[in-house]
Amino acid sequence: MKEFVLLFRQPSIDYSDMSPQDMEELSDKWGKWANGIIKQGKLADRGHRLATEGKVLRGAGVVTDGPFVEIKERLGGFIVVRAADLDEATTIAHGCPALSNGGSVEIRPLYED
Repeated sequence: MKEFVLLFRQPSIDYSDMSPQDMEELSDKWGKWANGIIKQGKLADRGHRLATEGKVLRGAGVVTDGPFVEIKERLGGFIVVRAADLDEATTIAHGCPALSNGGSVEIRPLYED
């Protein structure tokens, strides 16, 4: 089995505008999807949700507020899954809740040591 990172990209959403019920429903969707991956024995690393604030460091020491304020989507988090190949990793990504609100999932193989 190889390992692949699933990077979740989502439109910039102000979660503080969501009702508690909407937040709970969204959390449930993510939990059900992730639990399905766990039950298949395909989760290699639980991954992490990323905060919206940050900095971007560019060449010559230029630091800007970020991350990537010039784009309309943000990197929301990631998990690492085990799969036989890129096609299987892509199949695992199909149920990701990010896809239901205009987001995307980038699937990338990790280098093997």
